[in-house]
Amino acid sequence: MSDLLNGKAWLGEYEDAVQARLARFAEERVVARLWAQDGSLWSDDAVVQKSIVNRLGWLSSPLTMLARREELDCVRGAPYRDVVLLGMGGSSLAPEVFQRVLGNGPDAPRLHVLDNTTADAVQGLRAALDLSQTLFVIASKSGGTLETKSFGDYFYEQSGKQGKQFIAITDAASQLAAEAEERGYAALFLNQQDIGGRYSALSFFGLLPATLIGVSIERLLAHAAEAIRHASAATPPAQNEALVLGIIMGELAAAGRNKLTFLASPTLGSFGDWAEQLIAESTGKMGRGVLPIVGERAAGPESYGPDRLFVYMRLEGEGTHDERVAALRVAGHPVIQFDLQDPYHLGRHFFLWEFATAIAGVVLGINPFDEPNVTESKNNTKRLLQQFLDEGAFPLPQASLDAEGVRVSGTVMGDSPEDALRAFVEDTAEREYVAILAYVPMTQANEAALRDLQAAIRDRSRAATTLGFGPRFLHSTGQYHKGGVPEGRFLQIVADDSAQVAIPGAPYAFSALATAQALGDLEALEQRDLPTLRLHLSGNVAETIARLVDAL
Repeated sequence: MSDLLNGKAWLGEYEDAVQARLARFAEERVVARLWAQDGSLWSDDAVVQKSIVNRLGWLSSPLTMLARREELDCVRGAPYRDVVLLGMGGSSLAPEVFQRVLGNGPDAPRLHVLDNTTADAVQGLRAALDLSQTLFVIASKSGGTLETKSFGDYFYEQSGKQGKQFIAITDAASQLAAEAEERGYAALFLNQQDIGGRYSALSFFGLLPATLIGVSIERLLAHAAEAIRHASAATPPAQNEALVLGIIMGELAAAGRNKLTFLASPTLGSFGDWAEQLIAESTGKMGRGVLPIVGERAAGPESYGPDRLFVYMRLEGEGTHDERVAALRVAGHPVIQFDLQDPYHLGRHFFLWEFATAIAGVVLGINPFDEPNVTESKNNTKRLLQQFLDEGAFPLPQASLDAEGVRVSGTVMGDSPEDALRAFVEDTAEREYVAILAYVPMTQANEAALRDLQAAIRDRSRAATTLGFGPRFLHSTGQYHKGGVPEGRFLQIVADDSAQVAIPGAPYAFSALATAQALGDLEALEQRDLPTLRLHLSGNVAETIARLVDAL
């Protein structure tokens, strides 16, 4: 056992490399330089350094928001039954974690997050709402995110253009900021422009929705402020948790342990969803990176390959995985553990993981503040939508199999969908991972079936297996899929929408947008010669997936 991380790091053969890097970073004053916003930590290019400096506002955001908390208090106690957050990626994940971990305050409205462009998802949320009792929060840093704009236009139209039921969070001078003024939105919150989306949890993007549902912002930010103090240059390097965590992530990834696998107490489970986006989108580039594995069903040591680093987020009184984690340590897997006494300690961990991810970028020699391949998928989507408008149809992949309500294309072997899936999984090599890319509504039934599929693939192949709902994952692990270590196998699952839902002002519907996103992502993967298998499901999604699970 290491003395690092309060004695909760079991690094085995990697201890020496971590200690050596820690000594080197102390000599190079890495922490002091990070706080001084020295872009040369991540790049030698002067232009890139300047862009990095413009993305470091998260370092001071918790303290800034503590000073500005009265601005948030003005929305507390809003007289609505429901709050709907319309956003993508970093603009939507943190509020979802706040609700799931911290819950709602007394008489506070329920929070719904919409980041799924399938028509069934949009229509399903619309049907669940009394629009007259609903407040909509449109969140987009750029103000022009295609999915967010489509959601906002749809619900603005559905509400009868009741601007007073809308709030916008964006950067100054954005398209969304102008729209908020034109439509008479109830409020416009301008975020710090030097904060990127995935580092925005402790800014208006995360804290405004949290305030609306009754979260104590002062308690949350007090723990974040504590993390800032502990991450300062005055803290001895070996006692600086954020520095040590970042070094462990980077060093073990460079040594082949690049699948950062989250295990968590039940209350803290959703934290991994936010961390996944932060880490994957920040580090997955230049053929390097750390791939978070989140939501994968816990198992014994024999189910995991030699590419894993485990992190155990343990809440006091919820030692769900204590015995399993002990078995992983005995089996020689590296494990780090964080003990939280209170769910509000999440405030500390949001900052801790942001700082650690920036440090991991230094170790890996990458810029953790850009996302070059996310833009690629966006461009593919726009081009495919234009092709759809010009030709009246999408260039769908040629199906190699069409049976039992499943059309199969891609890397296909076998005479049935079950055979094709089994062969695709069994062809997985050591250190490869399998990514399930699900462009289906994020219902409880669908997610449960897909989690069963994730576990079945892992158990059959011993490969790290991720699950992402599209297009949400395009703004997180999508960057890693295309820019990270090229060792992924990609299982895309799409389904027919049961209805058509128009997007106001657009010449296409939500179903066309979702189709273009799925095809654009598939195209980007195939251009890199990465193995793909596409399953197009008809009928009941959860039941069809359950049948495929049985085949594994």
